[in-house]
Amino acid sequence: MCQRVCCCRGLVSYAALAWSFACVCPVAASAQQSEAPAAIASAVAAPVGQGGEQLPTTQQSSPWLLLPLVSSNPKLGTSFGAMGAYLHVFDPDSRVSMFGVNVQYTSTDSVIAAAFARASFGADHHRIAAIAAFGYIKNDYEDFLGSGLPLKTNDHVKAITGRYLYRLDGNWFIGARGVVANYQVLGESAQDDLVLETLGVEGFKSVALGAVVIQDSRDNEDMPTRGWYLNLNNLAYREGLGGSASFDAYRADLRGFWQHGDGHVLAFRQFNWLTSAAPGAAQPTVVLRGYTRGEFLAPYMSSLEAEERLSLSPRWGITLFAGLARLYGGSGAFSASNGSYPNVGAGVQFIIKPVQRMLVNLEYAQGTEGNRALLLRFGYDW
Repeated sequence: MCQRVCCCRGLVSYAALAWSFACVCPVAASAQQSEAPAAIASAVAAPVGQGGEQLPTTQQSSPWLLLPLVSSNPKLGTSFGAMGAYLHVFDPDSRVSMFGVNVQYTSTDSVIAAAFARASFGADHHRIAAIAAFGYIKNDYEDFLGSGLPLKTNDHVKAITGRYLYRLDGNWFIGARGVVANYQVLGESAQDDLVLETLGVEGFKSVALGAVVIQDSRDNEDMPTRGWYLNLNNLAYREGLGGSASFDAYRADLRGFWQHGDGHVLAFRQFNWLTSAAPGAAQPTVVLRGYTRGEFLAPYMSSLEAEERLSLSPRWGITLFAGLARLYGGSGAFSASNGSYPNVGAGVQFIIKPVQRMLVNLEYAQGTEGNRALLLRFGYDW
């Protein structure tokens, strides 16, 4: 049904997905009507709290954002880092743009770095998102790909992705996106190289172009309290563009948000990721908190998540969430979960930029088969 692969695939997945649906990237990585744009531009408007309520205005908001980044999971160990970003509004009718970098170092002596941009201009008729990610990843497997063989690898990852959107009418956007990703897998010893060769594991280069259609009625991208978000997109990977294989990927991402009670928000997400003729290293992975992206793969993935975002005060809130992902369409089963991957978790949030409605988020997520994660990051997961 599905298979395990090295965690470098997770970074390639992240770079290819981040900012395609505006996530951390992520991050992403990651098309609402502009709300109070003139006030945001001047950074002196009445800020809003966790549930959309106004907060007292005390002083002009700084355009700079600096946050620590902390995460822990069984694959990459514990990582520490920081994100720095500059916020800017190009015109009164556009949303807040952000340009920044983040760097993380893990307890496994791995390094991950990324530069990102999210821009809105021309009265929010034009939107550009891009990210360049680089990484040096050290893996130590006791049972690689379910083969029973131990393996140590050093993986080098490079990826660049970008997307352009044009507001067609109302909340509808059309656009294009592109991805260039490459990673190299090297064993730490001659025996490790032999294991890689025996199992047919090798580096992978991908180059793709695709189209995007988005409908977005959310009142805010980073901290929505109401509205819908639909993202339909594809990527055509082709050897003729410089990649090592030709295949196709399709994604459908639907999210809904309902405000209720005293500023609380109920949210859900249904996400589908389908591929055709994709090589193993490029197949969909489990996209749920608590699971390392790239650890389990199959030709198709579908997931459903529900999240309750409770407002405790104008600047503090908590989340309770649960989800289920399903990998299917493949042959061979290296996973004891038979292709089904549930998760549950909770988190606490603090609004660091009330005017721009931006928050920092500490969450713990628990999956199956020892998968779990503790994350301190910018923004909600979706």
